Amino acid sequence: MKSVVIHAEGEVRVEERPMPCLETEDDVLVKVVSSGLCGSDIPRIFAHGAHYYPITLGHEFSGYVVACGDGISDLAPGDAVACVPLLPCFNCPQCQREYFSLCKQYQFVGSRSEGGNAEYVVVKRANLFRLPPTMPIDDGAFIEPVTVGLHAFHLAQGCEGKNVIIVGAGTIGLLALQCARELGANSVTAIDINPQKLELAKSLGATHVFNSRELNGQQIQSALAEIQFDQLVLETAGTPQTVALSIEIAGPRAQLALVGTLHHDLTLTSAVFGQILRKELSVLGSWMNYSGPWPGEEWTTAARLLAEKRLQLQPLIAHHGDAESFASAVQALNGAPMHGKILLKMG
Repeated sequence: MKSVVIHAEGEVRVEERPMPCLETEDDVLVKVVSSGLCGSDIPRIFAHGAHYYPITLGHEFSGYVVACGDGISDLAPGDAVACVPLLPCFNCPQCQREYFSLCKQYQFVGSRSEGGNAEYVVVKRANLFRLPPTMPIDDGAFIEPVTVGLHAFHLAQGCEGKNVIIVGAGTIGLLALQCARELGANSVTAIDINPQKLELAKSLGATHVFNSRELNGQQIQSALAEIQFDQLVLETAGTPQTVALSIEIAGPRAQLALVGTLHHDLTLTSAVFGQILRKELSVLGSWMNYSGPWPGEEWTTAARLLAEKRLQLQPLIAHHGDAESFASAVQALNGAPMHGKILLKMG
């Protein structure tokens, strides 16, 4: 079978690999149709972030069931599925409380085991989510990134009636923006330094957009004075500057959900830190995208919104091509962030 393989840092190849086989009674063989490159894959490819080499990445994929192990009775060949990449132990104290994202004895598809950037992949039954029949199969590759923002909303007890502020208008931020719009947010604000991303945010339903390269935190906060209460701020960019900005723009008693992963040390001035206290902010750390019952309400909500075609995906896609063109697009990044989702088309 054809597979996109990372052989060493920065070395992306398309090659023939043996077809994977079912080995246990809870294994499922999936024919991959569409697989997305995640921002977390970039350091795996370009910054010594892989657990081993060679490795086939890919944890945002959709496809069709080909065969199931003898212990599986709730899936059948032909079923449309999407990857649920985390495999928690289900037994530790965290899992017993359904804090699956916090399991310490976990496995992860496309990181600690072979992933979906290939024609076929074998995963455990727990790593698959059945797609609604009305959802286009390609859209299933977006379920996992959609659930990232939904998990932050879950931790914040929802976004209905709140003034949601998204700091960072990348793929995760723009998906979260659309989810907030559809789930009853009072207003949705997008903040970024890229004018094209802000224009896209506006076209996707943002009620306010601000360029933080042109306006500082105090100016943005002043512009949001009419919606200063009942705020839920999502930091999705994952930089020290945007974390500090999120604190500065937040209104009184706002919720601040930290979603983006930092790759540089964070230092806050005493004045910025003091705003957490003086504004009585609630700071939430949001890690991955799971709750109970497994894999969580995030996944059922994402599937519903996608099946009802309430989220626009096409404007977020920078590339959707075969294995060779996908590998070229990934190689061309050379470690830089994506400007739009890069997707592998296998089906």
